[in-house]
Amino acid sequence: MTEALAIPPSSHVELDIRPLQPTIGAEIGGIDLSRPISDAVRDAIRAAVLKHKVVFFRDQSLDNASQAAFAARFGPLYTHPSTKRDPKIAPLHQISAIEAAKYEKERARDVKPGDAYHTDTSWRLVPTWGAVLRAVTLPETGGDTIWVDANLAYEALPDDLKARLEGLHVTHDFRAALNAKGHDYPVVAHPVVRTHRETGQKVLWVNYTQKPQILGLELSESRELLDEVLRQYKRPEFQVRFSWKPDSVAFWDNRAAVHYAVRNYGDFPRLLERVLIADEPLYADL
Repeated sequence: MTEALAIPPSSHVELDIRPLQPTIGAEIGGIDLSRPISDAVRDAIRAAVLKHKVVFFRDQSLDNASQAAFAARFGPLYTHPSTKRDPKIAPLHQISAIEAAKYEKERARDVKPGDAYHTDTSWRLVPTWGAVLRAVTLPETGGDTIWVDANLAYEALPDDLKARLEGLHVTHDFRAALNAKGHDYPVVAHPVVRTHRETGQKVLWVNYTQKPQILGLELSESRELLDEVLRQYKRPEFQVRFSWKPDSVAFWDNRAAVHYAVRNYGDFPRLLERVLIADEPLYADL
């Protein structure tokens, strides 16, 4: 079913929104992201991201500058410590195909295949709220990305398990990758169950690429609870799977969804370029 989202007549724009799954994922048509967007269009896209957690755009002829310009309409851009600076677009996260493959291997070194569900920059006190990801180099087949509705994953838990998780904090340890690049970051801990400050939804928020451990629990109990969360993430009914094509773009709410890059394309130099959107320091405790 296609859901039409009308923009006020003054903007002369109508976005076509086609949900891909009942609660997560939608494709948006009827817009050229390479051109400046009005405030009304920006607000409509943001509303769609909040509702669907991740939205996708096809057939977008973006370059680095237009990708960064689009993302900047939704907040200040964040420069990841591993970013190779572009003198023209300093905030844009740019990585070569070789660095992308190395980064994924480093991040997933201690993670079992199929377990690398994660959120971006969760090792920060204030993680980035959004991300815009653009396909640059793709394998002929494979290389999909999966996003998980972290609210639905929470809501489907038994009440007794919800009660056990309430108030617990889990570590996000990215030191190995960051220290190797000369950056000194501490281990941080965030609530296992977070409340999204805009939607009010509760979400399961664990990063399995960053050595998660629940504070204050014996290691065995921590592993038991983290296994339960991971089991929720892996349930297909909570997921949307996106098959990348040339000129595809994804825009997601990093506070509401976790994602997983499917590594079934061998050594092909798959390259996606990402722009991260910073959240406000006021919400450091979230």
